[in-house]
Amino acid sequence: MEPLALPVTSETLTTAAQMLLAFLAATFVAARFLPGIERTGYPQPDGTRKRYTLTGMPTFLLSNMALAAVVVAKALGFDVSLTPGVRHFWPLLIVALVLSTFFTLALLAWGRRAGPVCRSSESTDLPLPAWVKTFWFGNECNPELFGVDLKMFLYQPSLIGAYVLTVSFAFAQWDRHGFVTPQMLCLCFFWFTYLFTHYVKEEFMLSTWDVIAENLGFMLVWGDLTYLPFLYSLPGWWMVDATEPFSASALALLVAFHFAALAIFRQSNWQKARFKQDPAAPIWGKPPRVLGGKLLASGYWGIGRKINYTGEILVYVSFALCAGAVSPWPYVLPLALLGLLVQRAQRDDKRCRAKYGALWREYGEIARFRVIPFIY
Repeated sequence: MEPLALPVTSETLTTAAQMLLAFLAATFVAARFLPGIERTGYPQPDGTRKRYTLTGMPTFLLSNMALAAVVVAKALGFDVSLTPGVRHFWPLLIVALVLSTFFTLALLAWGRRAGPVCRSSESTDLPLPAWVKTFWFGNECNPELFGVDLKMFLYQPSLIGAYVLTVSFAFAQWDRHGFVTPQMLCLCFFWFTYLFTHYVKEEFMLSTWDVIAENLGFMLVWGDLTYLPFLYSLPGWWMVDATEPFSASALALLVAFHFAALAIFRQSNWQKARFKQDPAAPIWGKPPRVLGGKLLASGYWGIGRKINYTGEILVYVSFALCAGAVSPWPYVLPLALLGLLVQRAQRDDKRCRAKYGALWREYGEIARFRVIPFIY
């Protein structure tokens, strides 16, 4: 059987560039012209509150309609497939990295027209040359293009791109073996539920540190266009030619594990967002416990200080489990996320200790772990 991935050549790079630019253009047009919900963002470091039009859900639904159309056409015998996305995986990765670099340089040049708007406090603590920090962290918080907030927009090609790549692995298995295994269908379905629950409450993203306080530099651009879609679709590589189907009991346990992890991840985030909007709103049917009128210590947030990170890591464990024991490499995905989120939890803890002082120590006596129960 021929290798799944094509080599990196000038021809494959050209095709990959056309594919990636077309995808980015389609998602940008969707962000610019599709109807969305209007929301006001949270106060930024300079005190301003920006108005956003959130078009993630209609973009996601249209993407699924397009994917469904390709599935139906292929089932009817038409010569269509998403396998070229997998075949051009490495050229696409290279093009995405180059595009991330040029896009960051364009943002830096554009940002100089008005100077820095906001700056993450962490960027000033690193012992790096100023130009390196400016390139990595950026020099403007909320750049726009034709009325589209670019920071929020980049989440669309990032998340939907990872989803499309994952579905492309299912097409590759279909093309190579004539069928799709139940565990591959589970992986695609898990991604659908992960993104659907994200876009149902897309306004939650407006409360995140990245949106409120981080400038848009290479760190976020590369993370959205390169790191997330190509790393997070990793399990598919080892699933295409693993054609032995999981047993019904294994599938049932896998689905149950995924939805339990997804519930922890999403509901903990939604509890925090609801508390920010209405500090008196009940959690799990009871009035919330609040320390000093500031810190939520009820629901999931009475269990762990970063339990949303715990849930997110477990979601990606469920993705890796779709590959079973065929290879250890799919488990690089949750391990990489574990390293990223543990480091972020340390930074969050440092910020909160500085902000809340003794109140944060009191909260730590209630929610005793950060990310890993009984360990960290």
